[in-house]
Amino acid sequence: MDFRVDMFIHQRWMESRLEISDDIFEEGDDYVTLLPEFFDNLWQPDPYFLNSKIAEIATLTHKFTSVTLYKNKTVRYAARMHAIIACQMEFQLYPMDIQVCPIYIESFSSNNQKVKLRWSDSGVTLNPELKLLQYNLGQPLELEESDGYMPEKVGNFSRLTVYFRFERQIGHHLIQTFAPSSLVVMLSWFSFWLGLDAIPGRVTLLVTCMLTLVTMFTGLRADIPPVAYVKALDLWMAGCMVSVFAALAEFVVVKVLDVQYQYQVNRIPKVLPMRISNMEKGQCATVASWEGGAVRSRKATQTPTTPGQTSLQGNGGPPKPARRQSLLSVAWTDTDTGVEKIMWREIDKVSRAVFPILFFVFVLLYWPILLMKSS
Repeated sequence: MDFRVDMFIHQRWMESRLEISDDIFEEGDDYVTLLPEFFDNLWQPDPYFLNSKIAEIATLTHKFTSVTLYKNKTVRYAARMHAIIACQMEFQLYPMDIQVCPIYIESFSSNNQKVKLRWSDSGVTLNPELKLLQYNLGQPLELEESDGYMPEKVGNFSRLTVYFRFERQIGHHLIQTFAPSSLVVMLSWFSFWLGLDAIPGRVTLLVTCMLTLVTMFTGLRADIPPVAYVKALDLWMAGCMVSVFAALAEFVVVKVLDVQYQYQVNRIPKVLPMRISNMEKGQCATVASWEGGAVRSRKATQTPTTPGQTSLQGNGGPPKPARRQSLLSVAWTDTDTGVEKIMWREIDKVSRAVFPILFFVFVLLYWPILLMKSS
């Protein structure tokens, strides 16, 4: 990763070996601007950008440089330059990352015993009209003077360092990423209000939400260099995609439960109505009932009761109600209201509250942690 800098470089040093005649200065001036051919005969420091990929003096019809000589033997050199500076950027907190990129200026051939680099009183100043599209440039800039050992040149060399602090603007990503992805997740919750009689609409809604997030995620990854670690934006998009995928998985579950419920309802017919006529004394009757799709029969015996009443008992004792154990897993009867509860409908009702709550918990955990780490 790198960034480009257009800048004016000013160097000032004292050349005590010069012998200056006053004739070269105009009346009332204490300085003179030298021609390039005169400047080439002077001793010059040789600073360079240690971490630059490209650094060159700007040119149009000629190089934009100037050399000024003062009466006190001070030489001032100025040039317009542009450079591409390498920077080791970290994107773990993207898109709320803060990049600190240094520029190292070091003498190339003269060690710190011969040349000592110092920042001027003004240091590094920025153009007040400078505006970056994605970053805010932190102020003030941090300046540093140090000596660094260079094993390639076998010696200690004077070094100047300026640190640029780039703070990424979150507004663009709030509008282009976070807000749309949140709306897509909320749109997927509408599927819980669609019954299973609207299967094409429900499937289309959830699949469209998933494909929208995948397309959005793919476009965002093209904006930054590929890195091997997980970024904060990856976690957000993963949370959104998991939420939509969970809604799609919930639909599959309720559809399977509905199929089982319909199968059990159609498999268990109603008990056949039977009318038992008055039986003669000593005569044996048979009671038959449908239970679970098979016919079961038992003998009925007459038990003496009060006059005018007759009761039947099977060999196994009093008749028991038909069991529906296989149906209890997908439907049951509310003991309070007596209304039949169907499992898949109850899951849809619970999902209408659980899915928004879980997503809001994810948002409440994501943003405070991200803000805390970025600060």
